[in-house]
Amino acid sequence: MNLYSLSAIDIEGNEITFDQYRGKVVLIVNTASQCGCTHQYEGLQRIYERYRDDGLVVLGFPCNQFGEQEPEDDDTISDFVTATYGVTFPMFQKVDVEGESAHPLFKYLTNGGDPVHWNFEKFLIDRDGHVRARYASDVEPRDIVDDIDELI
Repeated sequence: MNLYSLSAIDIEGNEITFDQYRGKVVLIVNTASQCGCTHQYEGLQRIYERYRDDGLVVLGFPCNQFGEQEPEDDDTISDFVTATYGVTFPMFQKVDVEGESAHPLFKYLTNGGDPVHWNFEKFLIDRDGHVRARYASDVEPRDIVDDIDELI
């Protein structure tokens, strides 16, 4: 299994194959709308706007596994992130990110090892589809810009 063999359903209900991100730097984030880290949407959007023309894509995956901080349906989530934070990067349907029910993407990202611990963990993927860095929830998007610069 590799990143490019996986797919997920975007927040509008379309199947997205990750093969379309081949050759791009990808930042994958599990998100929640009622978390103390929710403000990070703003920083993620800034990074996306700054680097998208250089080949970066940010992918948001809402998850309700931590503190039930993403209880809303996909339409409500989409409306919230767009209206509140101006999110234009791809958002996906709500998924589980840890445990037996974890989406295959997150099983790939954690390589069956250290599980996702909380909302807004971030995975930075290089242009070849390899996980290059992982950041805890308390790491602000602005604090990973140097790592993105290295991969761009």
